[in-house]
This record gives sequence, C-alpha cells and structure tokens, in this order.
Amino acid sequence: MRILFLTDAKTVGGSEVYLREMLPRLRQLGLEAEVAMPLAEGTAPIREALATKGIAVHAYRSLGELPRNYDRIVASAWYPQSYRRFYQRFPRLTALIHDQIEIFYPLGLHYLYRLGYRLLQVPNLVRAEAVITVSRWAARWLQEVHGVKRVYSVPNGVDTERFRPPVPGEKEALRERYGLKRFSVIVPARMSPEKNHLAVLLTARLLPEVDFLLVGTGELMKLWQHTTRLINLRNVHFLGRRSDMPELYRAVDAMLLPTLGENQSLATLEAMASGLPVVTTPIPAQEELVKHGETGLLVPPRPSAIAAALKRLPGDLGAKARAFIQTHHTLEASAKRLFTILEET
Repeated sequence: MRILFLTDAKTVGGSEVYLREMLPRLRQLGLEAEVAMPLAEGTAPIREALATKGIAVHAYRSLGELPRNYDRIVASAWYPQSYRRFYQRFPRLTALIHDQIEIFYPLGLHYLYRLGYRLLQVPNLVRAEAVITVSRWAARWLQEVHGVKRVYSVPNGVDTERFRPPVPGEKEALRERYGLKRFSVIVPARMSPEKNHLAVLLTARLLPEVDFLLVGTGELMKLWQHTTRLINLRNVHFLGRRSDMPELYRAVDAMLLPTLGENQSLATLEAMASGLPVVTTPIPAQEELVKHGETGLLVPPRPSAIAAALKRLPGDLGAKARAFIQTHHTLEASAKRLFTILEET
C-alpha cells in the first residue's frame, strides 16, 4: 500500500518529530510511506533525516506539484484552513490529529476554546474518511463531545534506547558538562499559553534552592524572559531549542509540565522513558500516562502545589515510569498499531 503523509508544517513541531520516527518503522513493516512538506528551511532537518532513511520526500511549493496516485493520503495540519486546501487537491483524506483537542483554561475560558475548535476544526474532521489521533482520550472526546465518527487512537511511542536512564557515572559527568550543581528541574515545552510557564516562574520563586531549565521557544518566550528579570529570578535558565534532549533528561533530577492542554505529550513520554520523576497536571491526556504516586505526580497547576510536589518526590517514581513506557508506549508498538489501522480502515 502506497501512502502519502502530507503536512503544512514550515518548522519542526511534535507532529514532524512523529513522522521522522514513525515513517521508517512503517516502511520496515511493509508500508510504502512517502512524505510531503512545504519547501521551507525550518523543516529541512526532518526532510533530510527521512531521506537518509530511504523515505521519499516531496518538498512542495504548491500542492499542485504533488502526484495523486496514492492508495491513501494521511494529512496533518498546523492550521485548520490548510485542510480546505488539502481537500481541494485530495478529496479523500485521512486526518492525523496531534491537535490540542481541548485546553483546560480556568474561569470557563475552555468553553470558548471548545467552541472555536468546533467551528474551525471539527468540519474538517467530519469530512475525513477516517481520523487518527494519538491518545485514547482524544479519540473518545472527538466522538462524544464533537460527534466525529470513524476515530481511531494510536497512542504515541518513544525510543526507549535513545531515551533511557543514565548508566553508573554518566549522570555525574553530564551534570558537570552542563554546570548543574543543585537540584535541577527540566521544563520541556513550547512557550505558548497552554503550557502555563507562568506557573513555572512562580514555582521557581517559591523554590530558590532549585534550578529550573526551560527548553523550547515560542511566541511568549520574550514575555517570560522579561518576567524572570522583573521578579529577579536567578534560578530560571532559558535553554532555547535543543538537540541534546536525551542527555539533558539524564542530567537533571525531575521534569515539570504544568500544562493546561495536551493530546499526548511526547515530552512526558521521553522523560518517563529516561527514568525521571514527572510532575504534571491532572488533565485527561496526562492522566492517561501518569498514575499519581506510582508513575509520576498529578497536581493542580498552582505554584504552591507544584512546589510541595517537587519537595516530596518519591524515590521510585522514575523506575516505575520507565517500566510503564516499556510496556505500553514503545515506538515499535505504536507503528504496528498505525500500520494495522491504515490497512483496516
């Protein structure tokens, strides 16, 4: 079966990392998978990585350049309006959704987000011949809340050899390389509103003895850097976009993600596979991964609650988290399920 995975991405996000990891594994399973991305500098690393692994890559300037002779088109879009252009070129699409299906903003603002999603994105999903999403919760939510039919879940997976706990002596060497001298917490998240970095900064203010390493960029990065200077936080460090995440996970002591919206968080999976204790929020997508007190801690996104959780991390959380990932969220298992669904639907 020949399948084109189509995206509108002009920079690298979680959905593009997903394609980089999944398509070579689908090919090993016998699927003739190709990918189409806009010709943009931001996606060049993904295109090069896929081409190196033998995946046919189409870097397009316009959708009219793409061939039509595929058994199936699987489309992922950063922007709802992109689906309308996709449908004009390929009337029969399978939608692959990494979306924030719901963002649990306070004060009832999540209802506004839900309305916006219903108006802008749901019509594209209803039109699709099938919808694949990356968590069981999101599949149920799309069906029960938004009335989308033919929704299938393919939970995310992670490379458990690349993301692993440190071997003896490795953590100390990495901490020396990165200059880490105190208890260090990594916060790997794009700096957008739903990732809730304000809670991170206010938690850092309550824990001056802890270093917080913020990894990622985004539209709010300058705001959070200004806020850090304004309230004189000396224990918050902005690391920007990084290519050494496995090593960073092995160097730090915990991962914090006080997020208000996820579908299924790759960062959470990576940290858990690395044997890190994870502190995150009790929203449905995170509850699917983290069992409170066993594979991580689920706490409300209040700075006082987060600070208290970081002070009382159980010592065996990391080992149990990795065991959970090895059982339920390997890339190989995820690829096999995606392969089966693409063949059966």
